[in-house]
Formats: sequence, C-alpha cells, structure tokens
Amino acid sequence: MKKVGIVGDGYTAAELLRLLAGHDGLQVTAILSTENIGRRIDRLYPQLTGYYDLICEPSDAKSLIGRCDGVFLALPHGLSVPVALQMLEAGIKCVDLGADFRLKDPALYEKYYEKVHEAPEMLSQAVYGLTELYRDQIKQADLVANPGCYPTGAIMPLAPLLKAGVIENEGIIIDSKSGVSGAGRTLKEASHFCEVNEGIHAYGVGTHRLGPEIAQELSLAGEQPVEMVFTPHLVPMNRCILTTAYARLQNGVAASQVREVLEAAYGPEPFVQVLPEGVMPHTKWVYGSNQLHIGTYVDEASRRVILISALDNLTKGASGQALQNMNLLLGFDETTGLKMLGVHP
Repeated sequence: MKKVGIVGDGYTAAELLRLLAGHDGLQVTAILSTENIGRRIDRLYPQLTGYYDLICEPSDAKSLIGRCDGVFLALPHGLSVPVALQMLEAGIKCVDLGADFRLKDPALYEKYYEKVHEAPEMLSQAVYGLTELYRDQIKQADLVANPGCYPTGAIMPLAPLLKAGVIENEGIIIDSKSGVSGAGRTLKEASHFCEVNEGIHAYGVGTHRLGPEIAQELSLAGEQPVEMVFTPHLVPMNRCILTTAYARLQNGVAASQVREVLEAAYGPEPFVQVLPEGVMPHTKWVYGSNQLHIGTYVDEASRRVILISALDNLTKGASGQALQNMNLLLGFDETTGLKMLGVHP
C-alpha cells in the first residue's frame, strides 16, 4: 500500500477521490485546502459519503512529508512550484494537474500565464504526462506535468500522424467544445447558469493559453514547428470535450494510412479507442471514464483529414490521466483504479 496526498479541493481533487476509492494500492492520507480548512471532504462533496472521512487541512506542504509517497497538485496555475520543490526535496513523487510545468519555454509561460516562472530550471526536469506518448519517461520521473484537457483531446489524434509524416505540419485547425466544469468550482460570471444555458460561444480566440501547449507537443511529434489555429468553445453541459481537428495529407500519402497509423499507435492502448470507420465519437460514450475515442474521415478529393476526439475533461483530461501517471510513478499497473466505462445514457 502506497500513500498519497492531494493539494487542493476543487473539482479535479473530488474526481481524484472518486477514482482513488476504487484503487486497492493507494491510500489517501491528506487533502490540503485554503478555503475549507476543518471541513470533512464528504461534506464538501457528498458523493464521497461512506468512502472518506478526511478533514481538509491547512495548505502547509511540509505536513505531507513522511505521510506520502506521492502527491497530486490540484492547484491553479502559479501555485504548484513551491509545493513541488518541497515534495521533490523530500523524495516525494509529484503529478501537477496545473500548468506550471507543461511549457518548456519560460518566456511562453510568462506571456500566456502573465507570471514569471519561479523555477525555470525545473521545466526540463518535468515529464509531460501524456501517458501513451511518454510512458517510458514517466516511469523514471519524479515530477509529471499533467496535460491540459484541451491539449489531450487535440494532441492524441494528431501526434502519431505528424510523427509518421502522414499529414502536413501547416494549416492545422483545432476546434474544441468543452463542458462548464472545465472552468472549475470557483464562481465566475461566465460560468453562471444563465450565462451558459441554451447557448454556445467561443472564447480565448487566438489567445488561449493552452494553444502553445498543443503547438509544443505537436512540433515535438513532427520534429519541426507546426502552424496551427486553436479555438475553444463553451457548451452547456457539465463534462466532456469534443475536438475536431483538420489537416491535409502529405503528397504521396494514401488516405488509408491515416487509420493505419492511428490503429498501430493506439491498438494496444487500454484507454484510447480508434472507432470503426464511419463511427464518430460522442461525449456521452466517454462520460465519467478515462477513455478517449477517436474518429477519422479523409476527403480524397481535397486531401483533407478530419479527426474527431471525445474525452471526459475531468477524467482523461485531468484526474484520470493524473492517476494513470501516478500509477506509473509508484510502480502500479497504469490501469489500476481506472477500469470503468463511460456512463451512458
């Protein structure tokens, strides 16, 4: 039995607790908070009743030393660095669900997150936590930068095709639509019921901070810079993300190679399903699961490739992927605690 702690008490922390309740090898020993100190976590999230009687503790990272083998940092951007430093110095493995270690270029972090990175030397130490792409590196890591939800849905279908030279690295268009839980539990005008219900809108057009994260990983996959556009949208549903990506086939590449490459890349993967030809993903099929579904279409006349992915933004897009990574860090089978299907209908 290994022991883990959670720093933060928002939606991703609650999702971690839901998943960890079904994990036979990990015990949650502490959850740290700033706004709910002294409250039982099952009073904050009643769905956890009968599984946890943890009391939210003050956010003193040192209190986790000696009590944890691994720590999940479920914090807003800009808050993870000092906690991660203390944990790593104490020999505690960390998975950061925030954005503090995802971008390798500190200048990009400063530009998009409007904050100077406190420990830029750590950026090269952190392993980007797309498990299916960086599994071997994650097993050897101490610090994992859990990917953003939008990047997970965009990178997974595109990266193998760029790596294989099947699609062009220019003119990539990524259109994503997310449920409101991606905005977190903190009250914001933009996520009020009356602002979201019965409507859909784009936001962060051309400026969204997750765009550079997507570009970074796609450029690494294709071994050259990509030229892409990313536009996110907010839709009136609780969870999940549907992403549609458009690209062009390289000259001389057959349309059939798109499916062949994706099936070869993800055929053995437990959490990525390349759907049968003609079947396109639906967010309801992955709701509450760590699954990511991919559908493909190639227009032979225009050489246009259309890739559609669906994932649950709180599970495969956040806490499920974080647990997948922590499993690898602590020596468990990566599927432990994650063998559930989507909830549908």
